[in-house]
Amino acid sequence: MARSGVQYEDVQRAIDTLLQRGESPGVQKVREFLGTGSFTTISEHLRQWRLKREENQLEPLPQALPEPIQLMVVELWRKAQESAGEGLAHYRQDADRQVEAALASARESERQAEHAVQRENALTEHLRQIQTALEERSSRLARVEAERDTLQQRHEGHVQKVARLEEQLTRLQQRNEAQSLEHQQAQAQLSERHQAQLTQEEQRHEAAESRLMQLLDDARQERQSLEKQHAHRQSQLESRLAERDQQLQELRTILAEQERLQREAAWHNQQFQDKNRELEQHLSRIESDLAERETALGQCREALREAEARLARTPLPPLVY
Repeated sequence: MARSGVQYEDVQRAIDTLLQRGESPGVQKVREFLGTGSFTTISEHLRQWRLKREENQLEPLPQALPEPIQLMVVELWRKAQESAGEGLAHYRQDADRQVEAALASARESERQAEHAVQRENALTEHLRQIQTALEERSSRLARVEAERDTLQQRHEGHVQKVARLEEQLTRLQQRNEAQSLEHQQAQAQLSERHQAQLTQEEQRHEAAESRLMQLLDDARQERQSLEKQHAHRQSQLESRLAERDQQLQELRTILAEQERLQREAAWHNQQFQDKNRELEQHLSRIESDLAERETALGQCREALREAEARLARTPLPPLVY
């Protein structure tokens, strides 16, 4: 059924104008004259116009001739109409089959193109979701890297603290060695007078050295503990980074696959559009061929009318009773 838009009167007016110009009315020419309308709608109106024209042309002949001549002319007219009708019906059936096949193929191409567009939209939405997830994971990875930098700074602070403690221990050891040397010199000079004081000083130095050794052991234990904590945290960070790298690689693989599918969908869509254009061109050629055949049929009918006119002008022999 024809859609609203281009009416039968518009198509008939275009056909009359084309006939006045001496051009054969076809779907393409009618559409170019109107400047709008679908091929299906114009084709249906054009077929309706042809049927009406055939009904107007297949009218009975006038009954002004004698009965034998009328019978002969009627018989000739009937045979000519049957021959023309059979030829026209054959051409019309062939053309209708080709037009229906072309329209069915065009509808199938449009349906496949719509499916391709829907699939492309779905792929685009899925790609947008993947990109959003990738941005979120990149943000989490940045936070993990910031946390790693903070732990690295804390580790460097502990290392500096241990270095200061070792430096302090070195100064204390140097001071202890200097004091021991002074006490040995004083002992050599005042061995008898300061024996008791030397013994007391030695005890005090031993206590100080014991305290220094204890501080050194505590500092070394604290340093070992910090190194173990740092190694454990470093191992955890490296494990997390490896997991993030693997997830990022998987997302990149999925993204590449989605881009490939999108390119394939665009290629199929282009193929469908090319096929649809070829079908429209084929339909236009069929309509043009039909118009040429109808022109030839009109010429045959014109020749038949001229033959009938000559037959009517031919003098009849006298009737013998």
